[in-house]
Amino acid sequence: METTLYPLKFLPLYKNKVWGGNKIKTLGFDYDPLPNCGELWALSAVKDNESVIANGFLADNTLNEALEIYMGELLGEKNYRHFGNEFPLLIKIIDANDRLSIQVHPDNALARQRGMENGKTEMWYIMEAEAGAQLIDGFRTQVNRDEYCHFLKLGKLEDILHEEHPQAGDVFFIPAGRVHALGKGLLLAEIQQSSDTTYRIYDYNRPDADGKLRQLHTAEALDAIDFSVTTDGRTHYRYRPNSTVQLAECPYFTTNLIAIDQPMRKNFAQLDSFVVYLCTDGIAAVKALDTICPIHAGECVLVPAAAEQVELYAEGAAKLLEIYVDPDQWNEEGIDHMHDFDWMAQFVGEADDSDDE
Repeated sequence: METTLYPLKFLPLYKNKVWGGNKIKTLGFDYDPLPNCGELWALSAVKDNESVIANGFLADNTLNEALEIYMGELLGEKNYRHFGNEFPLLIKIIDANDRLSIQVHPDNALARQRGMENGKTEMWYIMEAEAGAQLIDGFRTQVNRDEYCHFLKLGKLEDILHEEHPQAGDVFFIPAGRVHALGKGLLLAEIQQSSDTTYRIYDYNRPDADGKLRQLHTAEALDAIDFSVTTDGRTHYRYRPNSTVQLAECPYFTTNLIAIDQPMRKNFAQLDSFVVYLCTDGIAAVKALDTICPIHAGECVLVPAAAEQVELYAEGAAKLLEIYVDPDQWNEEGIDHMHDFDWMAQFVGEADDSDDE
């Protein structure tokens, strides 16, 4: 019986939402009989929503079951000592056909104080944005708790919130505590801590599928909110084809953008972490541990930590988000550490490392 670990693909989990649309179907997914798909969970270990492996001899097992067997070989030895059998990330594709609720997520300390395992820090990579699309990202004016409660009571919360007008390729890092909301007309990838904890602050008096107003968490949110002003929520980065461009780095995840139209080889011998490749555009393939996994937009591959080398390919041109948890970014108290390892990426064939950082 084969027991050697290999790159894992997963069956998607579809979520019907009151604000969801049908753009995810255009990526090649069939979520019938759901009327829409607001969220596609591409990789999840959330209880009762575990991703199921779709390829190889581990097919039909969940991500959690594979982690229990392979432990540090899958997660990375340092990461496994830190997280145990809890996979640390949740990765989604979101189709906002209408405004999402204005919401906030607690940090780890508050979440655990309230009996939850994790808080939620997240990031968004905008895949598509319709003309005039908006999102909310923090406060545009300085307010305290009492002033915030006053605007909320009057139904004028949006008057004090910071709006952005995103375009395809934009990145927004949303730390725990920041009030935020996606607007209508956005298709995006969301990378986040493994948590489904959301405090809904305001939902535009919108009924759910049963005609009832959705539950709000006004009181619970108060202690979670960071009232700091946001002036520019975008993450500014320099787009470089066939290079690894960092989009986010924090104790919970590191995310890079790789736009490729030629093969690339990467060495992760010093990383000690799994690596997830999420395709956001085009068709690509990921090769590691003698296994090749093709993926299209909305699909991901989990490369185990045991793989020291990964090769990436594209059919024409493709864009990939490269996601991992860097053990040097945390310690047992969850404190951010400096990034102190140096990893290499080079092209298959005639490489030019000078373009890659």
